[in-house]
Amino acid sequence: MAATNDEKNGKRRGIQSVEIGLRVLSAVSAAQEPSTLSAIASRADLSASQTHRYLASLVASGMVRQDGKSGLYDLDAGAIRIGLAALSRADLFVQADSIFRELSKSCKRTVMLAVWGDAGPTIVRWFAGSPPVVTSLAVGSTLPVLQSATGRIFFTFGDGVQDSALVKHEIKRLGMRAAELRSLAEKVRHGMSSKIEGDLIPGLRALAAPVFDLQGRLVLVAALLANAHFPNSEDDNALISLKESCAELTTSLGGRWPAIS
Repeated sequence: MAATNDEKNGKRRGIQSVEIGLRVLSAVSAAQEPSTLSAIASRADLSASQTHRYLASLVASGMVRQDGKSGLYDLDAGAIRIGLAALSRADLFVQADSIFRELSKSCKRTVMLAVWGDAGPTIVRWFAGSPPVVTSLAVGSTLPVLQSATGRIFFTFGDGVQDSALVKHEIKRLGMRAAELRSLAEKVRHGMSSKIEGDLIPGLRALAAPVFDLQGRLVLVAALLANAHFPNSEDDNALISLKESCAELTTSLGGRWPAIS
């Protein structure tokens, strides 16, 4: 069989409809919040009618969901599972799994790991403690930026996070002033950690710390969760263990962490 011109030039022929469908999916994921049909069409550089047909297929396949009341589109579980599967194949997570699973066993607290996603801090790993905390949070859940220990780490150290539309919307909703935000970031930076007690979920305490890569970029936030079963008096030692684990992973990635305090 004769080779096509594309094959002779080393190019693979693809299926255009698949490429367009992925373009629409990317347009949905690029938004910081659920989007209208017209906004998605604009980002995908397609007509509204063409975009609507592809969105219908993506909804049917579980990749996108549409809110029944507002009509807005957002990523659904299928897309999230693919994203998490891609993350699980990265060397970062191979090392992180070992380090933080051991941390959970040693301190008996629940450990969760989060990365910055399109919708903000997104949980990608969950290691249940003994006893485990009871919460609606799970792998795939997103967290607020300014009202969670994990989110505050991203706010302080994450590239471009403070200028993101997501954070600006939160600041407006919470009515936080610039001085208050500066104080929050300075406290996190000074302690290389963040603590929340009942602010997000009543009865649940969280300690969080950053992980950096070779270029000094924030790549992961690790958090310890505790309920009333774990005395507050043990939090300081738990935080030291958390920071030591974050420092260990940072070092293994070629990064540098300040002295543990």
